[in-house]
Amino acid sequence: MTKDPKPRAANIFDVARLAGVSHQTVSRVINGHLSVRPQTRERVEEAIKQLRYRPSTAARALVTRRSRNLGLIMPGSADFGPSSTVLGFTRAARAARYTVSITSVFEPEEESVRAATESLLSQHVEAILVVADDRRVLEAAGRIELEVPLVAVDSTRRVGASAVSIDQYGAARMATEFLVSLGHTRILHLAGPASSTDGGERERGWRDVLAEHGLASSPPLFGDWTPDSGYGLVAGAVGRGFTAIFSANDQMALGAMHALADAGLEVPADVSIVGFDDIPEAAHFSPPLTSVHQDFDQLGGDLMTTVLAVLDDQRLDLPARVPTLVERASTAYAPRDRHASTRDSAKASIRTWSAAPG
Repeated sequence: MTKDPKPRAANIFDVARLAGVSHQTVSRVINGHLSVRPQTRERVEEAIKQLRYRPSTAARALVTRRSRNLGLIMPGSADFGPSSTVLGFTRAARAARYTVSITSVFEPEEESVRAATESLLSQHVEAILVVADDRRVLEAAGRIELEVPLVAVDSTRRVGASAVSIDQYGAARMATEFLVSLGHTRILHLAGPASSTDGGERERGWRDVLAEHGLASSPPLFGDWTPDSGYGLVAGAVGRGFTAIFSANDQMALGAMHALADAGLEVPADVSIVGFDDIPEAAHFSPPLTSVHQDFDQLGGDLMTTVLAVLDDQRLDLPARVPTLVERASTAYAPRDRHASTRDSAKASIRTWSAAPG
């Protein structure tokens, strides 16, 4: 007859879960820090009593062990948005005298995400950041029980972790409303991958504006963010009667412009195009591309600000950043409405539009 296995002793993370606080707060209570609010202290002490928890030497050290190292998970591709956000974050981390350990996830499966987090935890990071525009990666990270705080860039803010974001939905509405204001009623959407959180929000914004104006929407064309996908999708759609394209990123917009030129169509005389991201090259496309500008450096700074707050056991919910629309020469009035205004002088100028929060 075998004996029942000895029950596992409670640890500091069990206490934290029961008390509804971070393990750093439990450590502060154990070490008698006066910074803990009385109500919080009572909850932690009650959890310790209920679980019969005995603090270990290692647990007592948690409150003072500061590696000043942060772990960051990013996608295994050089997409402009995530890469630019990571650059902004590492710059902000350096200013705060933190180092950043970075690992890439090439497959969105939970096993790959778990391996990435374990690799970072082995480097004694104080927190893990996720900068990956793939809902599968975000959801997998949110399901993993971590010993350190998790902070993500997440435009849907549905993962459960602390999050920062840019208002993708509001920006897409702004871009689509701009095209509608130019008289376009048949607006094609070049969407990002179906797994993209940002792409999904941009598609939703486009759909909602068309619906509010009583305009029909054809199914979006899902690309992979590359110029090649934009070229192929638009080349296959020529002849469907659209007069404008809202592209979910600038690279696909570049491919779309190439496809239209090959089909003998002129931008913007025949088709107007709005891109997204406002990459540095957008101003030098032929014609220069109207695009939604996102401040990724600022977003990276928001990420660091949130991490510092979380590490200090504070909750910080920064509002989503609001992008702007930079108007260039790739957009004009719809062909039948061109008599309403002369756009020649506007083509040489750049105008900036602000988006209302979504």
